[in-house]
Amino acid sequence: MKKKRVTLLDVAKHAGVSRATASLIVRGSPNIAEKTRKKVLQSMRELGYVYDRVAANMRSQSSTTVGLIITDIANPFFSELLIGVHNELENAGYIVLLGTTFDSDSKQERLVSTMLEHRVGGVILCPVSNTSNETIERIKNLDIPIITAVRELSDIHSDYVGIDYATGSLLAVNHLIELGHQRIAFLGGAKESSAWIERKKGYCNSLLTAGLEVDNSLIIESSVTREGGLQAVQKLLNQPNRPTAIFCFNDIVALGVMQGLRDAGITIGQDIAVVGFDNVQEASLFNPPLTTVSSFPRLIGTQAAKLLHERMKNLEKEKQHIIIKPELVIRETT
Repeated sequence: MKKKRVTLLDVAKHAGVSRATASLIVRGSPNIAEKTRKKVLQSMRELGYVYDRVAANMRSQSSTTVGLIITDIANPFFSELLIGVHNELENAGYIVLLGTTFDSDSKQERLVSTMLEHRVGGVILCPVSNTSNETIERIKNLDIPIITAVRELSDIHSDYVGIDYATGSLLAVNHLIELGHQRIAFLGGAKESSAWIERKKGYCNSLLTAGLEVDNSLIIESSVTREGGLQAVQKLLNQPNRPTAIFCFNDIVALGVMQGLRDAGITIGQDIAVVGFDNVQEASLFNPPLTTVSSFPRLIGTQAAKLLHERMKNLEKEKQHIIIKPELVIRETT
């Protein structure tokens, strides 16, 4: 026979308290004596009680659960962003449901459906490269607030938090030009991504302002992974006229690039300069430590979470567009 589901009333009777008291405890109310709280929590454990949060949300016509959809949890950038989101929303009393798309449109669609089925009260979305307008409108049409972050979507009227990628690229390439480099490669990322487009814009503007040619053979796309960086630099090294410096889409790509350079017997920082983007914690631990552009992912997460909390309280509030200014961090690879 199917085991009967333990109810909150069962817990209250077992702990010797009223159902109202037990309800306050599962909802995290601070107005309960610690001794009573411990007694009720012990009863929950002994009876195997599981709080039905979806049902509670339906009863209250509100939700304390929000969805966060990112592209790759293995990328330290998104790990830092997650910390910013989690810390901010946890302090506001929310539970965060996390989903990872690995930059797949079909995975993103399934995650959005799952979170809507769980009746999340809001969504923070770091979109895949080819996200359609329909995905965003599907969420907005249910009056569920959505904040897009990291990748900005054109023609989408929604709140956004991100970094000034073009300025970040400009800082990186200007630094290399000031060091005397004239042939500078740009490796990693996909042209469908708004983040790649903005990085390329800064890269090209820096070269053209300095009177240097934009050589498209030095612009090589790849997956934004270590393996992608390795493959991109191997293609680059097969060219007859090698560059003297490489600007990488992000620090993870840079790590693969550095591996490929070492495998080819090239001394990084002397034979060729390398600059990354993001300034993940590991950047300072690379060998040699990586010059990079700091994109403040934890701050992006914090700002996105604050914006979502505000939007959940007021859907009619004017849309916000928050752009964080990057900073160049110079280390030994240049």
